[in-house]
Amino acid sequence: MDIGVRKESGVTILEPKGKITIGVGDIALREKVHNVLDEGEKNILINLAAVTTIDSSGIGELVSGYTTVTNRGGKLKLLHLPPKVQDILQITQLVTVFEVHDDEGEAVSSFG
Repeated sequence: MDIGVRKESGVTILEPKGKITIGVGDIALREKVHNVLDEGEKNILINLAAVTTIDSSGIGELVSGYTTVTNRGGKLKLLHLPPKVQDILQITQLVTVFEVHDDEGEAVSSFG
């Protein structure tokens, strides 16, 4: 799994591509979130547009990342949920936990 990183107006945008599944992308996502936090970044936006598959481990990693970022005084938000990811978050009621955006500019400015 490849995870691109870029910054936009004080927000670090993570762009995972491929699968976030057990043993594939879950650990990579965890490490990337921790690395960004260790660099002192507090506002993280995860763009899920290029994620093809996510399993319970991947969902768990999103929740873990959210908790870790929040506990360190930051904010983690999601951008461009693929339909399958949206469905999983709806079923698990996690859509009420995450702030989700469809427009990157709107998402970036929401960190205010």
